[in-house]
Amino acid sequence: MIGDLALLAGTGLAALPMGREMLRKPMGRQARKNAPGQFADLTDGRTHFDWIGPKDGPVAVCVHGLTTPSFVWGGLAPHLARMGYRVLVYDLFGRGYSDRPRRVQTPEFFADQLSDLLRHQNVGSDITVLGYSMGAVIATAFAAEDSHRPRRLVLIAPAGMGQDLGTVARFATDWPLLGDWLFHMGWPRSFRSALEAERSLPSSVPGIVDLQIAELQRQGYVRSVLSSLRHSLRQPQQAAHHRIARDEVPVAAIWGRDDTTIPISAMGTLAQWNRSVQHEVIDGAGHGLVYTHTDDVAAALERVLA
Repeated sequence: MIGDLALLAGTGLAALPMGREMLRKPMGRQARKNAPGQFADLTDGRTHFDWIGPKDGPVAVCVHGLTTPSFVWGGLAPHLARMGYRVLVYDLFGRGYSDRPRRVQTPEFFADQLSDLLRHQNVGSDITVLGYSMGAVIATAFAAEDSHRPRRLVLIAPAGMGQDLGTVARFATDWPLLGDWLFHMGWPRSFRSALEAERSLPSSVPGIVDLQIAELQRQGYVRSVLSSLRHSLRQPQQAAHHRIARDEVPVAAIWGRDDTTIPISAMGTLAQWNRSVQHEVIDGAGHGLVYTHTDDVAAALERVLA
């Protein structure tokens, strides 16, 4: 009897993440009915995207990070448009209004999504690619695969230099199954708490804290974040940066002086891998600099894109 009760309790605990996931809202037609922009049916699923700026301008593609969909560019993209760029923003798989395919989320997986989207939109070479946080890993992988396509890379608060993922994420990435259970049960609460701590910060994206919290209510989001932590953020991108340096793709990096997620010390690592990178540092900025220090980042972009 005791053994049966223990088995039943264990089964119930194991099923808790699945039960939580079933209570979340699916990403489908109903969820997308008020989505801005457009959708493209690509190889691995439907992708949400939008264009901002003059139709005849040079193309700038903005790749968002681990937890923030394309709305994170809401304050910065208009600056790029005023600089004359035709700006493409889109949601990575597992975030925003895009599909949640059950694929291993490697940098190459996301680079393929970007390549598919550019083909769908008939965009060729000579583009500027901006990557924020994990988006910098994706932009780097994209450029390393085909260095003739990007005119320039701009990496903002860039991941890929081997940052500390934190206790929960580090355990979850190192220990499948048990790590999955812990991440699904513990990470949403810690993420929400971290977001609430930033509610008083200035933002060029109205309601950005609530927008990010709302992502937690969508099916496939937590699973996608964990997959990206495991397969896109664990390994440093040294080889990809070496290929980009060899092929002489111009690279600029913009850092937040007070960033605790991607510390400023990572700038030295990137400088060792690619000595031609142009660096800009925003004083007083943390990891959310694209929306908390938008004007400062825009001024830095004007300098590096001149």
